[in-house]
Amino acid sequence: MEFVQVVKRYDLFDLSFPHGFVPADEDGVVSKYLDRIRRHGFFVERRHAELDSSLKQIIPYALVCAPAGVLVLRRLRAQAEARLHDKLSIGVGGHINPIDGATDILEAGLARELDEELHLPETWTSKAIGIINDESNDVGSVHFGIVYRVDVPTDDVSVRENDKMDGTLTDPSELARLHDTTPERFETWSELILRHRDAVLAPATSNT
Repeated sequence: MEFVQVVKRYDLFDLSFPHGFVPADEDGVVSKYLDRIRRHGFFVERRHAELDSSLKQIIPYALVCAPAGVLVLRRLRAQAEARLHDKLSIGVGGHINPIDGATDILEAGLARELDEELHLPETWTSKAIGIINDESNDVGSVHFGIVYRVDVPTDDVSVRENDKMDGTLTDPSELARLHDTTPERFETWSELILRHRDAVLAPATSNT
């Protein structure tokens, strides 16, 4: 049985809710939602949360950027969910669990997910760059993402479970071409973020 962090929809949003990816520089959007998650977050059983759209499951979602490019993941046919076979993603993410602790729980959850999914250099840095919300489908309606950019100093990046997923460092110009010509190849959250790629994938100047 898995327990995941959620926030009640009416505690997370105002009278309206955002749709798509909202960059961090818009009206202090990241700090606003981080504050609400920290004040109102609690844990429920995941199977309950998946069926209750009055709850938003909190997902740290990380874009990994290396000198050679952005990590693009492809779901292989060994994965159980057939709808995701061959889909592309620029994000690594997952639920927040009680094991992640009480202090800086989002950052701890982010670090755990990265460690479970990828081999990365030890000296990576992260920065919250926006939020993402998609109410257009049943899956999106019960999830809410804090989007992080993770910068690594070398190209020593690989996928742990390479029987289920492969990963390729992709030059931003090639990534832009893929998105412009075949946006349907990308998973929903990745496609929404790539609409703002000039902002989120610009060369990093500093990270926190």
